[in-house]
Amino acid sequence: MIGSDRGQAVVDGVKTYEVRTYGCQMNVHDSERLSGLLEGAGYVPAPEGSDGDADVVVFNTCAVRENADNRLYGNLGRLAPMKTKRPGMQIAVGGCLAQKDRAGIVERAPWVDVVFGTHNIGKLPVLLERARVQEEAQVEIAESLEAFPSTLPTRRESAYAAWVSISVGCNNTCTFCIVPALRGKEKDRRPGDILAEVEALVAEGVSEITLLGQNVNAYGSDIGDREAFSKLLRACGSVEGLERVRFTSPHPRDFTDDVIEAMAETPNVMPQLHMPLQSGSDPVLKAMRRSYRQERYLGIIEKVRAAIPHAAITTDIIVGFPGETEEDFQQTLHVVREARFAAAFTFQYSKRPGTPAAEMDGQIPKAVVQDRYERLVAVQEEISWEENKKQVGRTLELMVAEGEGRKDGATHRLSGRAPDNRLVHFTKPDTEVRPGDMATVEITYAAPHHLLAEGEVHSVRRTRAGDAWQSRTEAAAAPAPSGVMLGLPTVGAPEPLPAAGGCGCD
Repeated sequence: MIGSDRGQAVVDGVKTYEVRTYGCQMNVHDSERLSGLLEGAGYVPAPEGSDGDADVVVFNTCAVRENADNRLYGNLGRLAPMKTKRPGMQIAVGGCLAQKDRAGIVERAPWVDVVFGTHNIGKLPVLLERARVQEEAQVEIAESLEAFPSTLPTRRESAYAAWVSISVGCNNTCTFCIVPALRGKEKDRRPGDILAEVEALVAEGVSEITLLGQNVNAYGSDIGDREAFSKLLRACGSVEGLERVRFTSPHPRDFTDDVIEAMAETPNVMPQLHMPLQSGSDPVLKAMRRSYRQERYLGIIEKVRAAIPHAAITTDIIVGFPGETEEDFQQTLHVVREARFAAAFTFQYSKRPGTPAAEMDGQIPKAVVQDRYERLVAVQEEISWEENKKQVGRTLELMVAEGEGRKDGATHRLSGRAPDNRLVHFTKPDTEVRPGDMATVEITYAAPHHLLAEGEVHSVRRTRAGDAWQSRTEAAAAPAPSGVMLGLPTVGAPEPLPAAGGCGCD
């Protein structure tokens, strides 16, 4: 699970907040919205490392993994004594687990003040105030989307990269997944609204955007245009100042040739593809209700590699699905060896109440699942290392990243992302390099999960994204005016770009 705690110095006397995020990129983006809502209501981020010592603590939960419930209630239990000692403290629970468990959360943890769902995150400030005034828990779960998340205020984690939601919900019926039941049917944004948000972000200094959807390449099904996603990718190519475009997560069922062509022909669409496999066995894919088979999947991979030779392809794989035989598992290993993924996110199947798979016969013993998982990881680790070794000697332009290299300080290195999203640690140059700037390096060493560029940096290109990062950093470090308690200082941004021409996607 993804975990992130927000933190920053605060002004005395202002209420503080902390948002804890678990799960997918959709939740990460939702948490940026929750932070924006709270700051709009007058809260400021709690200091770094506050660990729950805040006026409002929000859990943005995930319901995908089996231990999600235990993790949430364990964390809530640790906050209970803290809340007793801190008068006025409030705890809110949102996200997929809140949508699923609803009032059951307050029954198990009566010190929780607010429970809200995936469809009504915009109500959080109102629910917190109502809970405070009425002195009782507020549980409000909307059954359908009240407002598209991108219409809400946001506090982005990054000054130089941003998520852009193009759809919410999912129309698939995978038997292992509870997300469609909690996020609802797919709802698409108008292309013009998406491009307007992208252009606004670029005007603020953002140079990389990731188009986000539960099933991102099914975009268009709700608005009646089967080629809407490829048109959107091409439209992003016309946005001046937008250097990198990524997207996640697609579904093999909807991955059509026009999307591959758009990726190959649009210079700022990066040579990276995350294509969930889940299983390489046709019988297991059928039991999962995945509407493709091994041949179709490998055919997509072959087409992508033909059109984009240097593309890095990653995937998701589940082992131990009910009824999976050793032969089924061997078919998964076969696809892994054929596809040669740059990396794979591997999972042991776990029951989720409310999913068809949880009631299926043939549940696999834990020891068998663990054995298959370890064998899969070993095969993929070897392939990842071999694929990374092919990068040695290549000259790549990296987008310098913030917080990606945990050992950068000790090793006197910086870190960045290659166009294909591989993580590269490189020698810190004499010239100033800021997150969001671009550094050109030569790869000298490969490990399974990262690359090294140990020689001198060939060149550094200062960017508007680096300017935006510097402005935000300086604004956050500036002391607040005495007696003013209006939250964080205004985030600086570069001068806007000239107005972009027509995008051809409306």
